[in-house]
Amino acid sequence: MDFQDALTNLHKAIVTDFARRYTDSDQRVVEFAEGLDFEEGRKYVKVVKTLGTQQMVWGFIMKDDDSKFKKGDILMAASWAAPARNKARGNIFGEYRIQWTGPEYL
Repeated sequence: MDFQDALTNLHKAIVTDFARRYTDSDQRVVEFAEGLDFEEGRKYVKVVKTLGTQQMVWGFIMKDDDSKFKKGDILMAASWAAPARNKARGNIFGEYRIQWTGPEYL
């Protein structure tokens, strides 16, 4: 599986979790899916979700290996522009546990 396919699967997993919790409105799920976006940076892909007029960082995905993390590792957000580099929450090429609100806590 290549990186783009793995990101597509992550997108589907996030939307599926949202739909599981908000079964009252198909339109709400469609709006959430359309508001979920990937912003590519130099080292990370930032996952941004937009709800109404509010934007939030869902998490970050490593684009390449570095001294601590592997390509595809899912990191929680420490701020709008930076991930929490304490521990990966999974890897998009393997197993991971996520919620629509973000990667699961340790």
